[in-house]
Amino acid sequence: MSHHEKHVLGLSGGKDSAALAIYMRQNYPELDIDYFFTDTGKELPEVYEFLGKLEGFLGKPILRLNPNRDFDYWLKQYNNFLPSAQTRWCTRQLKLKPFEDWIKPFLAEGIMVHSYVAIRADEPYREGYNAKQDNLKIHLPFKHDGIDKPGVAEILESSGLGWPKYYEWRSRSGCTFCFYQQKIEWVRLQERHPEAFEEAKAYEKDALENGSPFTWSQGESLDELTQPKRIRQIKDDYEKRLLKIKAKKRQNPLRPDAELIDIDDVYGQPKFCVACHK
Repeated sequence: MSHHEKHVLGLSGGKDSAALAIYMRQNYPELDIDYFFTDTGKELPEVYEFLGKLEGFLGKPILRLNPNRDFDYWLKQYNNFLPSAQTRWCTRQLKLKPFEDWIKPFLAEGIMVHSYVAIRADEPYREGYNAKQDNLKIHLPFKHDGIDKPGVAEILESSGLGWPKYYEWRSRSGCTFCFYQQKIEWVRLQERHPEAFEEAKAYEKDALENGSPFTWSQGESLDELTQPKRIRQIKDDYEKRLLKIKAKKRQNPLRPDAELIDIDDVYGQPKFCVACHK
């Protein structure tokens, strides 16, 4: 590899970026890729466990990029207004800025930085990180090579790594209190990680008292969302949607798609952060 080039691949703790790391190692072993994870400090414990397993497979450490200032600092800077789909200051300050700060010296030296992003072939509408510098080049190997969602599943399973454990109850990686979560995921967060749920409730209560126009989940507070009657409604709605999806889904014996039904399939795939959830 040329000393004038650097290859980097960001890992979110999600299935797509993990599969891309495996794919690159298996298909482009000549590339000396630096793998990195931008740690917000508010990730699920399952994410850290999965990254540890992935490090073992890759045979090299995953660099941890930590923001200079944590979520609590930035929350105060934004007047206790929670981040939302309209104001994604969390992504900007806790994910993108640490990456930019890390590669800035390389770019300043004139090194060509190649960044590999896990946008799948079945995601034509989604854009990756937009490079602002001429010597930062974004590559989309899955999109280029036609790797789709079932293809990602095949890569993870055939490698022996498997899926992150949080996919048993959640659709993606990211902060425990990510505002892109579906209501069923908030219910499951309370069941699986009650301490993280209570932390999210405390953030929301403080934000509302300071005039924030946003709650974590659209249209209701976490306190309202977790009333027993409301929990039952959310779970019943999820089960009805899931049965409907299963009834419509045609199983391919060569690619058992039934195993790939996730929350995005059930509710329709929402927008989300490439930096956080891939």
